[in-house]
Amino acid sequence: MKLDRALGLLREVPDFPRPGVVFRDLTPVLANPDALRAVVDALQDKIHPDTQVVAAIESRGFLLGAALGYGWRYGVVPLRKPGKLPAVAHRVSYDLEYGTATLELPADSITPGQQVVVVDDVLATGGTAAAACQLVERAGGVVTGVSVALELTALAGRDRLPGRSVHSLLAV
Repeated sequence: MKLDRALGLLREVPDFPRPGVVFRDLTPVLANPDALRAVVDALQDKIHPDTQVVAAIESRGFLLGAALGYGWRYGVVPLRKPGKLPAVAHRVSYDLEYGTATLELPADSITPGQQVVVVDDVLATGGTAAAACQLVERAGGVVTGVSVALELTALAGRDRLPGRSVHSLLAV
């Protein structure tokens, strides 16, 4: 399946999570095996060749990150919400479109000098991706890029990632 057809499965849900917001739901893309393969292959095409580890952001980033890790033999590190990890190396709090949040990095998961790509489903305001990059760098990792399936350009998330290589498969 071609990428444009795969991303055409994206569902728009009006007034979620609050009135006036249009939620872009990747679930139909992830549920279709050919669409999932097209998206993961397209993400891989943009990842720096020296990358060793995928830092996958909770929760839909886990799905894309695990597929990338398996398919191209990267390690996968889950960046989790608070209270989900038994051993935490670092934590970063940040602003979201609708409030604040925190991400945590598991202890002993990224070693100094490791080349790490940050992966998520959507780049919106950039707060989550910026926090993920901070976590990787606090552990001594080197961020090779940020890769997402969907970018909401009106929210200017790239502005929170200056100097970083950012790749999105679809910008709306």
